[in-house]
Parts: sequence; C-alpha cells; structure tokens
Amino acid sequence: MNIPKHSWAKKGRIFSPSGRHPKLATHAANPLPLLLSGDVYRIFFSGRDVNNRSSVGAFDFDLATGRIVEEHHEPFFSAGPPGSFFEDGVSIGNCYTVGDKTYMLFMGWQNPKDAHWRGDIGRLVVHEDLTLSLEREAAFISGDEFNSISLSYPWVQSNDSGGYEMWYGTTEAWDAGNGEMLHVIRHAGSADGHNWERTNKAVPYQLGAAQAFSRPTILRHKDGSQDMWFSYRAGDGTSYRIGHSRLSEDGWSMPPGDPGIDVSGEGWDNEMIEYPYVFEHRGTCYMLYNGNEYGKTGIGLAELKK
Repeated sequence: MNIPKHSWAKKGRIFSPSGRHPKLATHAANPLPLLLSGDVYRIFFSGRDVNNRSSVGAFDFDLATGRIVEEHHEPFFSAGPPGSFFEDGVSIGNCYTVGDKTYMLFMGWQNPKDAHWRGDIGRLVVHEDLTLSLEREAAFISGDEFNSISLSYPWVQSNDSGGYEMWYGTTEAWDAGNGEMLHVIRHAGSADGHNWERTNKAVPYQLGAAQAFSRPTILRHKDGSQDMWFSYRAGDGTSYRIGHSRLSEDGWSMPPGDPGIDVSGEGWDNEMIEYPYVFEHRGTCYMLYNGNEYGKTGIGLAELKK
C-alpha cells in the first residue's frame, strides 16, 4: 500500500513541568490542545505526584509567537479517591462535541497492590470556561468479554453519517512471548456519541515490529482519507517511537509506516518520542508530542512540512 510521505520539522520543546503543585510535580504527558482564541491554545496534559498518580494540568500557548501565555498551577482534574476507577491517575485522550456539550475522554488508572495495573475509560465534561468535571462516578467504558484486561487512551471523532468513531487501546496480553505486552488499537462506533458498540475493525499489529500501541491521533482530509499517528513499542527492547498508518478501503495500513519524525540525536527527546496529538491551525498541521521518560522531560511541537 502506498503511504504518502510525511516530514515533520521539530520546533523544539515548548513546555517543561515546573513542579509548583504537588499533584503536578513531574511529567507533562498526553498533550491535548483546545483553542482559546486567535492563535492561543490551552494545552492540557497529565502530570504526576511523587507517587506517580496523574492529574490534569494545563498551560496556555501562543502558536504564532511560540510563547507560553500562562501556566496554570492548580490541577484541572485530579486522580480519584480510593476505590474509584481512576484512583491511581488520569491520562487524557481527546475531546469531542455532542450537541452543545464538549467531552474529554481519559484513561483511569488502577494499580492494585497485589495485581497488575489496568485501566478503564472515563469521560469529563468540558465547560465553557474550559474547567473540567467528572460526568459520572462509574467508568464511561469498561472492560467486557472482548476487552477483558485493560483499556487505554481513546480518540473520538464525528463521521460523515452524523455518528461517531472511537479508536481505543486494549490489552490482549501483558506478555506476548517476547517480554512486551500486546496492546492494540480497536474500533467502536456510536450513533449518538454516548452509547458505543465495539466492531471488528482494528489497526494491524506485528509481533517484534509494532505490538504495544497507545494514544492514537487522527487527521481527516477533505477527500475522506485519514492518517493516524500513535505511540508504539516494537517488542525488541527499544523504547517508544511514533508510528503512522493510513486508512483506505482495505482498512488501516500495516504500521509503523513512516511517521516522518523520530528521536533526536541528543537532548530531551533523544531516547523516546510518544503520545502524539495532531491538529490543524490556519492551514498548517502541527504535532504535540512527548520525549524521554514518558513525558517527564516535557512537551515538544513539530510542524508538518508542505
């Protein structure tokens, strides 16, 4: 399958966590931009406390000037109380709108003392002032007979028929036989954005090449084609990289494809790059992403070369 070449120009690291709040002491993972006005975006992220429990922080960033307008030092949403489905952290996916309401989806972490960590999908309400609140105490989407181990970072978008598509991560095995988990990206559909039905669509994987996926982000083009970027580990001992797949009538192409972006030769993203978020602004396509140590070194910005 012919996949058009992409080439991303790295613009540098735009944010490093300041540690001014104990719930946002380290990390700025899973960047998620929402437009405030003009060229200024509020970029949400998942920061961590000293016990690695993640909460949602944010800063306001001007794409035109490349400067931070404001860093918000209080968390917008915090890890939950004991017994909740997000008691050990909140890792954000993306936002989508149904009617006059905007929602932010997230992975809720549970890390039981005598069992493997796992996740379910939760949903936050994004209010007009861009504050966040939990829609309901129970998980929005939890495991079932087809996704019985763990769920992760979802991406939701509307489709041409008036419904919605979701691409989400699901664990098939904690160890696929090569010391690496098998965590794949599967699909669900919804007519109303609230009730979801799993389908048999999935991004193909290959053991030893691309088998531990996370954080899909999709760019839809005017001709109906779609490009997906995501984090993946190959299963050969290498750390996270960003991969790419393209949707055609035959389904998603075999990843990791050529994402047009890789680790740097030195610096804050020379060991790994992960958790991409791709978006368009004033005719230009941008990517937010994380570098070394799962977002501990901050957030970078890249621009798609035309």
